[in-house]
Amino acid sequence: MSLASVLRLVLLASIWGGSFIFMRLTANSLGAAYLIEGRVLAAALCLLLISCYLRRTLAFMSNIKHFFIIGAFNTAFPFLMFAYAAQTLNASTLAILNSTAPLFGAVIASIWQKERIKLKAGMGLLLGVSGVTVLVGHQALTLGGQGVWAILACLAAAMMYGFSANYTKVAPVVAPFENAHGSMWAAVIVVLPLLPLIPIREPITLPISLSVLTLGVVCTGLAYLLYFRLVKDDGPASALSVTFLVPLFGILWGSLFLGEQIGLNTLLGALLVVAGTVLVTGFSFKKAVKTPIKA
Repeated sequence: MSLASVLRLVLLASIWGGSFIFMRLTANSLGAAYLIEGRVLAAALCLLLISCYLRRTLAFMSNIKHFFIIGAFNTAFPFLMFAYAAQTLNASTLAILNSTAPLFGAVIASIWQKERIKLKAGMGLLLGVSGVTVLVGHQALTLGGQGVWAILACLAAAMMYGFSANYTKVAPVVAPFENAHGSMWAAVIVVLPLLPLIPIREPITLPISLSVLTLGVVCTGLAYLLYFRLVKDDGPASALSVTFLVPLFGILWGSLFLGEQIGLNTLLGALLVVAGTVLVTGFSFKKAVKTPIKA
């Protein structure tokens, strides 16, 4: 992995870790539906402008079923779950629970793809579950049932990410940029009917508007482009390492910008979840660094 790729990787992790900060700042005021509709619409418009600049057309109707599956289960529904949870949980916990997606992906693969879970992966699942248990136990003591429901929402979102990762193995072959662009417009349509059901709670201020715009354009639209560039240059295995860095930035940004306390339970939970994810995915940092760069 080249220095440029390493810098892109760290930048992407810092952006995705920062997305939980913006959700914390806006979720209580806007509610989950308006927040996520604003996020995916901003991302879709951003990708539309980029596609116009690159003169790339989107065959939306030709792949409409595929785009709606990805848009719903990899974007709209998980984003809504995290937006709901952001009204209760801190950014650190959100980022840590987000990183459990590969754990769910491994379990779903064992059922759907008939992939056998090896001993190493099984140990990783136990570590990941232990990490979540540490977080759930602490949140139950401090926040009560509301905190538990928020954590369950995050885990449901992570499960959807795991489903989406397995779906892509059998999905129609679509270019990464078109996948991102088409699925964002599908997500816009999926979230739209929820707007009357979950109204805005407070007046929309300039800081809130800027937060949603940043969440959509930077943390979603541009972040997707960074991620797909990493996949193209260094392969999916190396790009996967961003999963392990996002919780670290989530904890860091939460402490720096929101004054969140970094407790022992947060550090222990993060360590267990990340270690479990490494074992389940079979990721090797040494191998990733030595991955040759493709033209």
